[in-house]
Amino acid sequence: MTPTPYEISTDPARLDRDLIHHWLSTDAYWALGRPRATTDAAISASLNFGAYDSASAAQLAYARVITDHATFAWLCDVYVSPTARGRGLGTALATAVRDHLKPFGLRRILLATHDAHSVYAKVGFEPLAAPDQWMALNLR
Repeated sequence: MTPTPYEISTDPARLDRDLIHHWLSTDAYWALGRPRATTDAAISASLNFGAYDSASAAQLAYARVITDHATFAWLCDVYVSPTARGRGLGTALATAVRDHLKPFGLRRILLATHDAHSVYAKVGFEPLAAPDQWMALNLR
C-alpha cells in the first residue's frame, strides 16, 4: 500500500496558528483582514482539522468546525495552501471532517462556499432542499 502524502489531525497542538492566520487574513475571500485575535478566538472555540505533509510535517491545509456534538455542525474556514491545491487534499479534508462527526449522529453539517461546490459534493454535501426556510442575522 502506498503511503498517503499527508496526514489529517485534530490535535490543536499541531496547528500553526501563525500560518492559519496568514492564509485566512490575506488569501481567503471570506476572512480577508480578519484580526489575529479573532482567528485565535475562533480556533480556540472550535474543533480544528490540520492537514500535514507526511514527510516534512508542514501544515498544508486547515478546516474548523463549530458544533454541539449532538445535533448540528458548521464547517468553515476550509483552506488549502496554494502549493497543495489540485491534489485532492480539500476533498480528503472534508471527508475527514464528515467521518469524524459521523458517530455523533448530527442532523446536519452546513457550510457556505462561493467556489468549491464540486469538492464538497464529492463528500455528499448538496444544495439546501429548502433555502427559503433559512435565515441569517448579519451583524456586520
